Amino acid sequence: MKNKIKEKMLKGEKTLGTFHVMGSAAAVECLGYAGLDYVVVDSEHGPFDVESVQTYIRAAKLAGITPLVRVKDGHRNSILKMLDVGAMGLIIPNVQSVEDVKDIIKYGKYFPIGERGIAPTSGSSFWYTNYASQGLGHYFEVSNNETLIIPQCETLGCLESIDEIVGLNGVDGIFVGPFDLSTALGKPGQFGAAEVKEAIKKILDACKKAGKFAFIFAGTEPDIQKNFEMGFDSVAYSMDAIVLTEAFKKIIANTK
Repeated sequence: MKNKIKEKMLKGEKTLGTFHVMGSAAAVECLGYAGLDYVVVDSEHGPFDVESVQTYIRAAKLAGITPLVRVKDGHRNSILKMLDVGAMGLIIPNVQSVEDVKDIIKYGKYFPIGERGIAPTSGSSFWYTNYASQGLGHYFEVSNNETLIIPQCETLGCLESIDEIVGLNGVDGIFVGPFDLSTALGKPGQFGAAEVKEAIKKILDACKKAGKFAFIFAGTEPDIQKNFEMGFDSVAYSMDAIVLTEAFKKIIANTK
């Protein structure tokens, strides 16, 4: 069990991913062949749940792309089941408080960090893999190290408590959701507004100070490089449905 994007980011490499909303294992597979570092299967806004996500995770692993999942909420079952089917990391939306994050850690990390439920599942090859067959202590240690728990900072409550949140043992990074964050600040979609820029910098600085990974969503290609230059470790660019649509719109415009 090796989290390739964690390994890259620890070496100082930038990672690039996208959101999957199309609900297609073939689409996920192609994202891997394209050379992306990771895919975020979006079960918050996407129409699919655990059984379908399991198929997309298998496709991602087949194509060599790291599968992350944005869960629909921070409840125990939402976190537990996505990890059990093989997610290498979770992005958790709508975090409001430090207590929310403490619960997320409890559900998402094994003992001694958390209280994640124990069972042989497809995510660990039903414990037939090497790391899972060397005793629970080793299994817990590897799983905790390689599974990323990434709260999403998109609410005022999370923003106000960001320094305490990133300092919690079990939080591996923060994902900035600029659309919801800007809306929470009363500046929906106004990413150039001073309040929004200051909030994003506050989150980034908190991550750097705590030694945690900083992720952010980018809706345009120029924003990818801009965010990397700001110091973000990882950018999730757009979503597969939009990239596909825009690619064919460009082809049509250039040929008809």
